[in-house]
Amino acid sequence: MATTVVSDNNKLVRYTQDINREFVRENLFSPYMSQDLNAIIRIRQELKQGGEQMNIPLVTKLRGQGKGSGTLVGNEEKIDNYGMRIWVDWARHAVTTKKSEEQKDSADIFGEAKPLLADWGKERQRDDLIAALMALPSESAPTGLGSDDGQTVNGILYEAATAAQRNTWTAANSDRVLFGVANNNYSATHATALGNIATNETLTSGAVSLAKRIAMNANPAIKPYKTRDGYEYFVAFAGTNAFRDLRADATIVANNREARAREGNGMDKNPLFQDGDLIHDGVIIRQVPEISAFVTNVWTSLITANGSSGRVEPWFLCGQQAAVLGWGQMAKPTFRKEDDYGFIKGVGTEMCFGVSKMFKKHPYDGTNLKQWGVVTGFVAAPLDV
Repeated sequence: MATTVVSDNNKLVRYTQDINREFVRENLFSPYMSQDLNAIIRIRQELKQGGEQMNIPLVTKLRGQGKGSGTLVGNEEKIDNYGMRIWVDWARHAVTTKKSEEQKDSADIFGEAKPLLADWGKERQRDDLIAALMALPSESAPTGLGSDDGQTVNGILYEAATAAQRNTWTAANSDRVLFGVANNNYSATHATALGNIATNETLTSGAVSLAKRIAMNANPAIKPYKTRDGYEYFVAFAGTNAFRDLRADATIVANNREARAREGNGMDKNPLFQDGDLIHDGVIIRQVPEISAFVTNVWTSLITANGSSGRVEPWFLCGQQAAVLGWGQMAKPTFRKEDDYGFIKGVGTEMCFGVSKMFKKHPYDGTNLKQWGVVTGFVAAPLDV
């Protein structure tokens, strides 16, 4: 019996028109970004009317004892103040297609251009914030400012910094850095301090509490973030590997098992069962996976920071005004004009901004720069095996 076989060219082909875009994480810093003085990441918009740099005044509290019935004239205290500068630059991206390619397209791939560009913008701001938190403060314009590629991250990028620059930063910020889980690991020589971190000094509840005490005792002190209902928290950002180790910490597990709310939808918010922020000792710890990715792809000197098997990752305990995002122009869509008589279609996005860790000159030597609202921690964070 002869059986009819459908020719390949006659076989029915159906294509889904739903494009499955690569997963792009929302900006995990967003809940802590606002124009308020209380914000962890302050948004400033003074340059929306033009300009390349803005000045951000910083003032510390009065520390003098004052006088009782003694003479006050001649014993006044000066106000310690500083003007921090931030530079903005352009960030643009676009995609194009030809009418001939759209004709062939079964899934309207170009129709995804705008959401893809929106995702790119979110990623760009998130990654710039991570880079800025790790950068060394600088009073100079960022390298690459105004170049073809632009430079929206202010400061000296960590991986581009010299050993001497890292040492200067470590010494100037000795009251707001933590290497491993003990203050005794500190050394003014940055590489030595990293090498002092034992391979078992992962992120723990004890390290979180110690970093909080460092923030509270720093000079000037780092102020906690205040929620709308009046509670005060510090907020820590950690990569996947450091967050993994903290989540397995016995104290953290016990806190979530024994102290988390069980009524209502308490189980839905308990990180023993659901992914989410951890809370310990008045510190919210938020997982930002891209911090780990930065170590792999950008801060590669940290992979062998304390020996051939000693991968180190940074984490950032933040209080008020830890960083600033200054806008020159909010993101807006753009369209290609050179369209070859309408045959080429192009859509893009452009924005003008700058990101910087907040800092001021050291109150005593008047030279070295001290970061304002961040305790920078470094912990052992091996990859999963």
